[in-house]
Amino acid sequence: MSELWSALALVAVLEGLFLFVAPGGWKRAAEQLYAMPNARLRVVGLIVVVLGLLALFLIRG
Repeated sequence: MSELWSALALVAVLEGLFLFVAPGGWKRAAEQLYAMPNARLRVVGLIVVVLGLLALFLIRG
C-alpha cells in the first residue's frame, strides 16, 4: 500500500513541476484537450494507460 501512495505522490510532484516550470504550455495543452471530442480523449487515455502498464511491467520485471 505504501508503494501506491509513493507512486501517487510522485505523480503529484511531476504535475506540480510541469505547472511550475511551464504554466503557459500547460494551459495551451489543457485548452487543446478541452477542445478534443470525448471519444478521442478516451482513446488518448487508453493509450496512456496501456503505455503506463507496459512501462510498469518492464520496470518491475
